[in-house]
Amino acid sequence: MIVFEDVYKAYHIRKFEKQVLRGVTFKIDHGASVGICGANGAGKSTLMRLISGVESPTAGRVSRTMTTSWPLGYTSCFQNSLTGADNARFIARIYNRPIEELLAYVEEFAELGPYFYQPIETYSAGMIARLAFGISLAVNFDCYLVDEVTSAGDERFRARCEDALNERRQTGTLVMISHDPYTLREYCSTGAVLFGGKLTFYDTIDEALAMHSQLQMQAA
Repeated sequence: MIVFEDVYKAYHIRKFEKQVLRGVTFKIDHGASVGICGANGAGKSTLMRLISGVESPTAGRVSRTMTTSWPLGYTSCFQNSLTGADNARFIARIYNRPIEELLAYVEEFAELGPYFYQPIETYSAGMIARLAFGISLAVNFDCYLVDEVTSAGDERFRARCEDALNERRQTGTLVMISHDPYTLREYCSTGAVLFGGKLTFYDTIDEALAMHSQLQMQAA
């Protein structure tokens, strides 16, 4: 289970303060598949980082009783001066996974070719997403956090991502951000809308998508 209790998150930039989350409270049970809707800049990626533990709240409490992946998307969670293989080795040690087994899996799944042995700073955003996706699948988390990563790569690679996510969804938990309604409907049974620093949950992903669309039309 993932639990947020009256969580606030703000960023201080010089004399400017950006309040992203305002007293957010919710829980996500094991086996849930939740799609998060929200406009650009609403704080969806910040929310994912808080769920994963990459960032801490300004106030309130976040607790977890299941392991979560880092947010899988186009923002890098790697050390840029190291190669993809070196980053994979580092993560294998952290999670106590057989190094050579993990390396072989990631190299085959991510399909980076010789770039797997090149520094991350030479990668495109899509290549970083593919590496992150491959490593996270090799670790076997209880909960996967996905931020548009299924759009990375060619059609064949996207199909592999979809198959892998569907397999993990059968036995684990999925929290997904996407601007594509089809993708959210494909993977998520319930939904939530982030608007004005508040996160509202809905019983179905279609209800969440409808409310998100309504809010966007009101803001236009």
